[in-house]
Amino acid sequence: MKVLVLGGTGFLGRHVAAALVRRGHAAVIGSRQPRSARPMPPETGHCAWCRVHLERMTKPGDWDAALEGIDAVVNCVGILRPRPRESYDQVHHRAPAALAAACGRLGAKRLIHVSALGLHDDARSGFIRSKLAGERALSGAAHVVIVRPSLLDGEGGFGARWIRRVASWPVHFVPDEARGRIAVIDVHDAAAAIAILCEPQRTPDWRVVELGGGDAWSMGEYLAATRAAMGLPPAKQVRVPAWCARLTSRLCDLLHWTPFSFGHLELLRSDNLPNPNRAPVLLGRAPARIAEDTAPRGAAPQSAA
Repeated sequence: MKVLVLGGTGFLGRHVAAALVRRGHAAVIGSRQPRSARPMPPETGHCAWCRVHLERMTKPGDWDAALEGIDAVVNCVGILRPRPRESYDQVHHRAPAALAAACGRLGAKRLIHVSALGLHDDARSGFIRSKLAGERALSGAAHVVIVRPSLLDGEGGFGARWIRRVASWPVHFVPDEARGRIAVIDVHDAAAAIAILCEPQRTPDWRVVELGGGDAWSMGEYLAATRAAMGLPPAKQVRVPAWCARLTSRLCDLLHWTPFSFGHLELLRSDNLPNPNRAPVLLGRAPARIAEDTAPRGAAPQSAA
């Protein structure tokens, strides 16, 4: 198969491209900056590249050239915060809807659309609302699979780097509202599962697939496990009042500083677990443990039968 990976130089996208190559497929890396200087997995060294500005491709006809000769598409594109000429609505909603329509018109090319866990109608976050609008625009199409991964862990990710940095501090400042549990999943496992979903003959007829690791942690537990895996002694944990955490998240959004955002804060207020977790079924094994030797044991997310 020839698979176009949109956001193919991003944290998840580059691992998806590598996973596809390992499974014998031809991956085409779609990016705003072809031949990006960002380090790529060695498996992608001979992959073709395609210049794609998702925020500009909001009509089905805009996708015709990019989809020529393509059998399947994986859309890993997402923005943490809006940028000039690049809005949440364009990137998370209108462009994916146009892409799905184009895939259907050009022979029902399989589209794996990466969304997020924990989306809900009453969210005050533009990030969450736009992601939900994108899902709804794609739902019901027989050629579309919506993937909702939990928080991704692994070397090289913007958020993962910050988690490791914060975990190394002797004091962990944890928002008091961040009591929801997350099923952190290794990025290699998430990418491998998505690569398998590109092969309809190997997967059940799922329209929505939720992916997570084998542990259910609060953010405080995740930081503690990451710190312990670094060989560091336990840190002091300080609960940050709700008003202070909300103000800080808004400032981070305004200044585009750190991956902590108001949208993430909203997601951390309640459990954000896959139900059911399709990762074990797709991988044929349990997902890799995060900080395996030192991870606190929480209630495990429900597994698919």
